[in-house]
Amino acid sequence: MAETDKTAQVINKAGTLKMNDNVAATRVQRDIKGKPMARRGNGRRDRNRNQDNTPKEFETVTINIDRVSRTVKGGRRMRFKALVAMGNHKNKIGIGIAKGGDVTSAVQKATAKAKKSMIEFNMDGETICHEVETRSTGADILMKPAAPGTGIIAGGVVRSIIGLTGIKNLISKSLGSTNKVNIAYAVVEGLRQQIPRDQWVGNEGKKATSKKTTEKKSATKEDK
Repeated sequence: MAETDKTAQVINKAGTLKMNDNVAATRVQRDIKGKPMARRGNGRRDRNRNQDNTPKEFETVTINIDRVSRTVKGGRRMRFKALVAMGNHKNKIGIGIAKGGDVTSAVQKATAKAKKSMIEFNMDGETICHEVETRSTGADILMKPAAPGTGIIAGGVVRSIIGLTGIKNLISKSLGSTNKVNIAYAVVEGLRQQIPRDQWVGNEGKKATSKKTTEKKSATKEDK
């Protein structure tokens, strides 16, 4: 073996030989006919370097995937149904349900539907504005605001959806069906029904009277 070949090779821990990076950079790859091939990048390193590492605004979570069948003339037709939730960890949330021939296509369709069905709801700090109980078909979900430090006390589907929002403290209870699709719809409907504290029925009059009192005080100060 020539001197250059010995210096160009390094023994790994496993006992196999490999070339130095400097020697490998000077090598020319050739095809079957002997023609030099265009040099590619360093493979995985270049792919990772070219990826866009900027944080995404919305995050998606696949809550459930079911295999469904449909009986046709030739037999049973198997498909997949995906339930996907999408949120921005603030006050936007959406869910989507779609079917596809394979899991990937079902998840992609459900993600597109979740993006279209995005809603914006009201919050009171890091919890919901008030207690709410919503019903979707057989599912019945009760959600209550909680004090800071309580965390999210909820089941699987409710926790997955609330985790995509900015809510950090919540108490919830499922009172009806355990169907995941209906529970997801009930949670989103409960968030949609949230009304800010200043728009409550009893607080509207208080807000108007407080404005009048401040105006009177300012007028008396000016007169003095």
